[in-house]
Amino acid sequence: MVNIKKMQINLLVEGGNMQPGPALSQKLGPAGINIGQVISKVNDATKNFKGIKVPVEIDIDTATKEIEIKVFSPPVSELIKKELGIEKGSGLQKKTKVANASIEQIISVSKTKLPNLLSRNLKAAVKSVLGSCISLGILVENKHPLEVIREIEAGKYDKEIIEEKTETSEKKKKELEEFFNKVKAEQERIKQQEEAAKAAAEAAATTAPAEGAAAAPAKEGEAAKTEEKKPEKEKKPEKEKKEKK
Repeated sequence: MVNIKKMQINLLVEGGNMQPGPALSQKLGPAGINIGQVISKVNDATKNFKGIKVPVEIDIDTATKEIEIKVFSPPVSELIKKELGIEKGSGLQKKTKVANASIEQIISVSKTKLPNLLSRNLKAAVKSVLGSCISLGILVENKHPLEVIREIEAGKYDKEIIEEKTETSEKKKKELEEFFNKVKAEQERIKQQEEAAKAAAEAAATTAPAEGAAAAPAKEGEAAKTEEKKPEKEKKPEKEKKEKK
């Protein structure tokens, strides 16, 4: 009876552009699996997700060398970045924003991700995607995503969600862009102020020890003068003794 051994590898790869790496070589090399063949199969299976990182599962039968590739839905964060044309989110989401999305763009991402979300309907999925916008530092409709979530709960965007509207008008795109340009300008102004304050603090910290060192010789000089006066006081009693004699 042949002992069939299965190997499973889970990776997050860029769609259509998986590259060879040491982690993959260490797993496939000892099993005698052709790494180039695996990469080729993964790239072919993920070619429709170019520019997006997608989870893949590689199942390999080490006895027959048969390879099976399973592609899963990309993470919400990757779909949002792809939709908005940004490379990464904000590392300081509370103070730095990286994009300004329309509700239509959020609906588009939500429709793509809905089958893989626990959300019961598109409205719930939209709220879930808005939650991801918070961590990425993305404004939606010129507002913080939390404010948009509250508006959705109040029914403000029911029409767009029911109609599954995913196209943003050129007029709206321009308005969103103009608003975000003002946000970026303000962020840059604050950043420059913080950098100037930091530079001033560093300069002050460097100057302070130098001033302290300059003051030290003066104190030593004063101490020397004090010591010079002491012998005069000590000699005075001897003169008084001679006058008495």
